Amino acid sequence: MTANVILKEVQAFLDQPSQLFIGGQWQDAKSKQTFMIENPATEQSLAVVAKGNADDVDLAVEAAQQAFKSWRYEAPVVRAKLLNKLADLIEQKAEELAQIITLENGKPLLYSRRECLGAINLLRYFAGFATKIEGRTVPVSTAPTANFLNYTLRDPVGVCALIVPWNFPLTMCVGKLAPAMAVGCTTILKPADQTPLIAIRLMQLFEEAGFPKGVVNLVTGSGRDVGEPLSSHMKVNKVTFTGSTDVGKSIAQQATSNMKRVTLELGGKSPNIILPDADIDKAVAGAASAIFYNQGQVCTAGSRLYVHESILDEVLEKLKIAAQSMTITNGLDESSTMGPLVSKRQYETVMRYIERAQEDGAELIVGGQRPEGLEKGYYVQPTIFLDKDEKTCIAKEEIFGPVLTVMPWTDIDDLVERANNSVYGLAAGIWTKDLANAHTIAARLEAGSVWINCYNVVDPVSPFGGYKQSGWGREMSHDVIEAYTETKNVCVNLV
Repeated sequence: MTANVILKEVQAFLDQPSQLFIGGQWQDAKSKQTFMIENPATEQSLAVVAKGNADDVDLAVEAAQQAFKSWRYEAPVVRAKLLNKLADLIEQKAEELAQIITLENGKPLLYSRRECLGAINLLRYFAGFATKIEGRTVPVSTAPTANFLNYTLRDPVGVCALIVPWNFPLTMCVGKLAPAMAVGCTTILKPADQTPLIAIRLMQLFEEAGFPKGVVNLVTGSGRDVGEPLSSHMKVNKVTFTGSTDVGKSIAQQATSNMKRVTLELGGKSPNIILPDADIDKAVAGAASAIFYNQGQVCTAGSRLYVHESILDEVLEKLKIAAQSMTITNGLDESSTMGPLVSKRQYETVMRYIERAQEDGAELIVGGQRPEGLEKGYYVQPTIFLDKDEKTCIAKEEIFGPVLTVMPWTDIDDLVERANNSVYGLAAGIWTKDLANAHTIAARLEAGSVWINCYNVVDPVSPFGGYKQSGWGREMSHDVIEAYTETKNVCVNLV
């Protein structure tokens, strides 16, 4: 059934050899080694991909260095035009790209299509920034201003290593590539092991759009073989990484090799708070989406749900109905609202957490098993636990799966303290009709993004990143421009 719905363009792409893209050329890995990509919905092989290593990284860095010599001085309007051209191509190929995402990631086509739209919006947003990288004039405070011209310039930081995760494989690539190239940097992209195919197809579109050779390069392979050599490379000027906190810490250490600039968007264990005056139906729908969207494989997932004691039973009952209403099947099925987890490893990790939660004494409300009738694929039912004491592993550790921990509360001061009692600080949600109360709580939460009466509203105009061990720096918005540029001060004595 699945084979019949795959577009012929997608099948032709899957049948092609998947190579590295370095200096504008498609080539095998120096080692000639490859690795297999699996469809998580069927456990069948999708494609064979080149397995790069440090030798390929060296070639990619050299290509990026050479391209930087001219790309940094390219007219901003040209950079903008190329980024917009790429956005046009993604728009034209959106259905094809969405199928590739679903095939290697597992998410429903509905969400893969939204991811394509998100990539288009990111490109068009940052294309606009290419012509708006500006300095400023700054009067010298210690001398007559008539004697000095003191101003700043913003220079591109140089060669950037972009290491992206598997949960949003297209938008994560574009979200890092677009601002880097808009300001004049050149790039080496390392996609996740599980989802390199959409990155390979994206490189083909870069080529079709007419980007100069070496401005964007792709090296597929493992974190050990590709990610580490990129992070420690003496000729890489910046590394940006989205993924787990443990890997982020390792990358930060590797980056000290030449004190390269680092941006890290890491893990989360985000609190989602329902106040007693909230619109319960909207809050429940939002809470279900916050944890079950993308099979819970979202760094901002609202995995800790704090519900006021007075409405706990009602919220639990409605959450149970919401979980049971999910259509769990192959993401290529148009009816699917939840697909499989991305890999066998992720499936086993989530199932271990479910087992541990019950051993720790959490009360299983719904889910916790493989769905009936799905013998193949890495499917997990939407799962909800009640943890009144907030002492289980699932109340503290990032699971990255469709597992929600519900905890009651009565006192707001205690609630805020509990919500902030985490090594993470990526996101939070608040559901209430009292906006004064909402703003007061939002100001006290230690999180990079706080959503009030909504959740996971992510837009290119909004800075994105976290407090504490959720990372360093911000992605998107004008804030990210600082991450890809250096500020230079020029002071001229006019007399």
